[in-house]
Amino acid sequence: MMKVMVMVKATAGSEAGVMPTNELMEAMGSFNEELVKAGIMESGDGLKPSNEGYRVRFSGSKRSVIQGPFVETNELVAGYWVWNVSSMEEALEWVKKCPNPMFEDSDIEIRPFYSMEDFADVDTSGEFRAQEDALRHTLSLQKASLNNYLFFSGRCEEALNYYVQHVGAKIDLLMRFSDSPEPIPEDMLAAGFEDKVMHCEFTLGGAKVFASDGCNDGTTLSGFSLALTVATAQDAQRVFAALSENGQVTMPLAETFWSPLYGQVTDQFGMAWMVMLPAT
Repeated sequence: MMKVMVMVKATAGSEAGVMPTNELMEAMGSFNEELVKAGIMESGDGLKPSNEGYRVRFSGSKRSVIQGPFVETNELVAGYWVWNVSSMEEALEWVKKCPNPMFEDSDIEIRPFYSMEDFADVDTSGEFRAQEDALRHTLSLQKASLNNYLFFSGRCEEALNYYVQHVGAKIDLLMRFSDSPEPIPEDMLAAGFEDKVMHCEFTLGGAKVFASDGCNDGTTLSGFSLALTVATAQDAQRVFAALSENGQVTMPLAETFWSPLYGQVTDQFGMAWMVMLPAT
């Protein structure tokens, strides 16, 4: 795979702040939907005219700020996408399908990103690559989502109904053990738990909470876990390995029907974690 930036070049119209018609908005929306369905679009946005922007010019130790507008219209960027494609040829084919983003003649430029492999002759020790990998891992974790995961030992549905009635909770998803697309392992569930809640998600006060009945009965709330959803398998493996150090793995990372990669671990401080990738 290769990563490319696809840049919509500015025109006199875009620099004048001419807004697109409904027809163009619909056409571009449909094109973006195709990109998302194809799994190649990472991000994309339009940019305001350069009269709302600034440039910082570097000259030795001196820095000077220049306020737009900038006169080189054909060198300015009015919008962009970031795509992950198999080749430049694939990127070109997608750009050819794009509606003309401007009212006048326009250009879209495609530029590949550098990868660390391009700097192999400079980074002979691998030090810079390791630093880059660590930074990317940190950035990825900053975008991860963390949820409390509650276990109600057989009273989950009762608790949910109570929260809905009295504290304004909203149930977003509920799946019972009997709804599982895969057979439940023998002897995993206590008797009578077949219709208990295997997994649910509810929103309360703007926060999303995960919950389950667990696999057996109990007289009180049996505990909770922190459910950490990360973006990539590499992130999941690195985080899981770190949490496992001097801890106890309850369920090794593996593919499940609800996640491409999922595992459970109790860390060295006694905190229970669920580490997972989002469902595809």
